[in-house]
Amino acid sequence: MSNIERYRPYFTKDYLMGPNSFRLLDELIRRRPEGVCFERTLDLGCGFALTSLFIANETDAKQVFAFDLWISATENYLRIRDKGLEDRIIPIHGDANDMPFAKGYFDTIISVDAYHYFGCKEGVFAEKILPYVKNGGSVMIAVPGLREQPQGQMKQLFETWAEGDDSELFKTAAWWEKLLKDECGDRCRVEVKEAECYDIAWQEWFRSGHEYGARDKSFLDRGLYDILNFLLIYVSKG
Repeated sequence: MSNIERYRPYFTKDYLMGPNSFRLLDELIRRRPEGVCFERTLDLGCGFALTSLFIANETDAKQVFAFDLWISATENYLRIRDKGLEDRIIPIHGDANDMPFAKGYFDTIISVDAYHYFGCKEGVFAEKILPYVKNGGSVMIAVPGLREQPQGQMKQLFETWAEGDDSELFKTAAWWEKLLKDECGDRCRVEVKEAECYDIAWQEWFRSGHEYGARDKSFLDRGLYDILNFLLIYVSKG
C-alpha cells in the first residue's frame, strides 16, 4: 500500500495538469489484477515524470521509462536527478505512435490521463502499444470517461467544456471494453473498472489554485459532475 500523503507537496497548480493523477495512479496500481510485474515499466505520457517517480517508489520496478511528447527529456531528467532516481528512471522524448523500443520489451505499460489523446482510434492499441509488451505482461490505463452519453443541453454544455473535438475523447466503460476486446481478440484479457477516487481527484484539482481547475469546477457544478467518471483499464497479454 503506497503512502500517497508523501506526494501532497505536488498537489498544486505548479505540478498538477488536471484531476489528481497521483490518486488515479495509486488506485490503478492498487486494483491491478494478480501477477502484474513492474520490473521494466513504460510510463506512457508521463508529463512532468511525477507518475514515473511514483511508480519507482511505490512498486518493485527496477527500470521506469518516462516517455512524453510535450515535456522535454532534459527537463524531466533534472526532476528525476533531484530525487536521486536517475539510475532507475530513464527520461525519453517521443511520440506514442512511433516508439523507439524493441517489441516485447516491457513487463508493464502504464498510462495515466494521457492515452485517450491518441488511443481512441481503432488499431492504435493493437499496432502501436500491445507489441511492446512481453507475453504475460500488462497494460494499465487510467483515463477520464463518461458514465453516460450526454444528451440535449447537457451535450451542449459538455462540448463547450471539452472545447469541441476533445469531447470525442471521452468514452464509456463499455466503449473501451469493446474496442480493446475487438483489437486483442483471444490474445488478451481485458477488464475496465470505474475509479473510486473520482471525488477526491477532482476536489484536489479544484483546490490546486490552477485557473483551469476553477474553469472545470464552474462547468462540473452545472451538471457535468454527474455524467463524467474516471476509468481504469487493465489488459493482460497472453
